[in-house]
Amino acid sequence: MSEYHNLVKSLSDEDILTQFEEIIPISNRPNSKSSEVSNEDVKAFSGHDEEQIKLMNENCIVLDYDDNVVGTATKKTCHLLTNIERGLLHRAFSVFIFDDMGRLLLQKRAAEKITFPMLWTNTCCSHPLSIDDEIGDVTNTNLNANVEAVINASIRKLDHELGIPTDELQNNGKFHFLNRIHYMAPCNDPENTWGEHEIDYILIYKINEGKSITINPNDNEVDDFMWTTKQDFQKMLTDSENYQFTPWFKIICENYLFKWWDQLADLSKVENDHNIYRMI
Repeated sequence: MSEYHNLVKSLSDEDILTQFEEIIPISNRPNSKSSEVSNEDVKAFSGHDEEQIKLMNENCIVLDYDDNVVGTATKKTCHLLTNIERGLLHRAFSVFIFDDMGRLLLQKRAAEKITFPMLWTNTCCSHPLSIDDEIGDVTNTNLNANVEAVINASIRKLDHELGIPTDELQNNGKFHFLNRIHYMAPCNDPENTWGEHEIDYILIYKINEGKSITINPNDNEVDDFMWTTKQDFQKMLTDSENYQFTPWFKIICENYLFKWWDQLADLSKVENDHNIYRMI
């Protein structure tokens, strides 16, 4: 294990709540998507898009090493590299949408994004919020409840980022939970301000045969999108001059994606894996 791995593993709930005063304990959490805090004087936001700055007030779910809910903190708090380096961890999800021809939907993150702008990534990657239908089981005993909550969050963000209507997602295909990965990555922004440290729930959404989904991207979130075959995507991964990818997507590609792609017809042997795979 790395020194960082040992640090994160060693943090108790009490340690987390003591070391990060911005965290609201789970017993006192507001059932709201965002907090009313001021970002006006934060140097980290200098030069960034106003809409994306507002989204940094969203209430993310703070975790311990075992994916147990400890409390809630703003997206800003969870993504500051100074906090991440001290072990602060939150919950996330990554969705991979495949159509009935086996093509994967990719997006390129918009230039306005504060973290990892203009990088290609999977269909949608974001965070469930500290609200009743996205936080899951706060008693930390029911993974299935967490998965359902993450699916709710995924539906919300697929609409927000890519304009995919909720009714189409509910009727034209099915979500499959694959596993969870735990990773950390600095954003490598000029001021070295931002990063990610997440337990990431991996979801595949398979569009039913003969069905389709509407895509109407939000320009503030998505610069471009494409459907790609497995063969074409393998070529993209080697074309570093034209395609750069987010760190979590690269981890998933290197360890899992092509195995899953080969089993799209029947995901039963790879889905509902309850393990957390550590990449830190």
